[in-house]
Amino acid sequence: MCSRPTSACPVSDGLLRRLVPASLLGRLMLVMAAGLLVTQIAASAIWASQLRYKSQVETQSAAKYVAHSAAGAIRFFRSLPPAYRALIIQQLREMGGTRFFVNLNHAYVPVEQIAPHPLADKAIATVAATLKSDLPNSPGFRLAFAWPDRLVVAEHDVRLEDLPNAWVQHVLLLQPDPAPILVIQTEIEPGNWLYMAALMPNPYFLSGSDPFSWDRLMPQALSLAVVLLLCLLVVRSITRPLAALSDAAAAVGQGHDDATPPLPETGSREFVNTARAFGAMRERIARYIEDRERLFISISHDLRTPITRLKLRAELLDDDALRNDFEEDLDELDMMVKGALQCVKDSDIHENPADIRLDALLGRMVKSAQLAGHEVGYQASGITVRGKPLALKRALGNLLDNALFYGARAVIAVREEPGSVVVEVRDHGPGVPEDALASLFDPYVRLAHGRDSNDGGMGLGLGIARGIVEAHGGRLDLRNHPEGGLVAQVRLPARRPVGICAE
Repeated sequence: MCSRPTSACPVSDGLLRRLVPASLLGRLMLVMAAGLLVTQIAASAIWASQLRYKSQVETQSAAKYVAHSAAGAIRFFRSLPPAYRALIIQQLREMGGTRFFVNLNHAYVPVEQIAPHPLADKAIATVAATLKSDLPNSPGFRLAFAWPDRLVVAEHDVRLEDLPNAWVQHVLLLQPDPAPILVIQTEIEPGNWLYMAALMPNPYFLSGSDPFSWDRLMPQALSLAVVLLLCLLVVRSITRPLAALSDAAAAVGQGHDDATPPLPETGSREFVNTARAFGAMRERIARYIEDRERLFISISHDLRTPITRLKLRAELLDDDALRNDFEEDLDELDMMVKGALQCVKDSDIHENPADIRLDALLGRMVKSAQLAGHEVGYQASGITVRGKPLALKRALGNLLDNALFYGARAVIAVREEPGSVVVEVRDHGPGVPEDALASLFDPYVRLAHGRDSNDGGMGLGLGIARGIVEAHGGRLDLRNHPEGGLVAQVRLPARRPVGICAE
């Protein structure tokens, strides 16, 4: 339990995240399986209670029937002279027996009872009550259920299996599946005990009342397996188009739209409409990018000529101060046009993804910076990522250039984390105010100390770097280091091993 109701339990949340599948297919299957299991358990519980009640009613009725028959047999043998009883029993055995196996003993014969069972106890209680009602003057009855292989039927430990088969084969079930036998013993007169053994009308009433027997659980298990299999097929047919849609959206976001085939317009009506809408959106995005490229090409072509013409005219001005003002404005305008064009080119690099060894890529950048007189720290990591080499070099180069421009020295660190590769570029400068971190990615935004350190920049480097990193499926974050300076953290997806595919 959490001590604070307003805060989440980290242990329970972590356990829940581990138990709940991450994929939509897994979650839907988990919900469906849980729903089916709960339904099966509830239905089985209701059915078990009904079956238990029905078994109790049937057992009570059968026990009364057996008790009335036993009461009639006891009256009959009591009415016979003692000398004729053994003769009658012998004749009954030769005829194949009656409802009961009957024997006469001089004392009570101990019986090894079966394991306690609610239905057996109820049957014995009902038989005892019925016998007492039918034979109120009887001295008493000894009742028990026993298994045939352990049943003693006479004095001196004479067992049922020792008797001739003809005496009991029409009365009791011995083979192939023995049934429990009800034994009734009563003293009909001093020194003479009547021993009666019989089966219940439903010999297997004990096993038939078990709602969780294997023969009853098997159909439920088979039905559950069939329903789960059908659910798996249906849910998979639903989630597979969603996975294709996710892959297509990721490809569009990372600039791989040309290599992705159009989404098939098959399946449910909702997915067909989604596929058509996505296809139309992808076409609009492609047209927008083409229009943007044409627009900037036109701007480059149309603005360079008037800017050059204005510079030539400015040279003809006699007033030096006015001429210098015009030239500064034109230089600034020219720089803005070049910066905008460079931003488009840097964020739209057309090249094929490849395996990139970060040690080689960063090592060349560090060596070039050190040759230029900068202090850069880096240790080889042996990590490889998948991406566009030139684009990734440009993004990391922009981050390193920022660190060198605005800090006394820079440190590059590379490490692996579950599912990702992290590259951190830290400078040892003054850092950035916390409220200004979010605005650093905006174009042409530069802080005061940045303008002092690099007056030739235009504030486009971080935005270009973030666009390239996000096109690789990663993320670029900025934060201040506790010991001073700014940390630019690039988190890229880990390279997928060969032969392993995502679900």
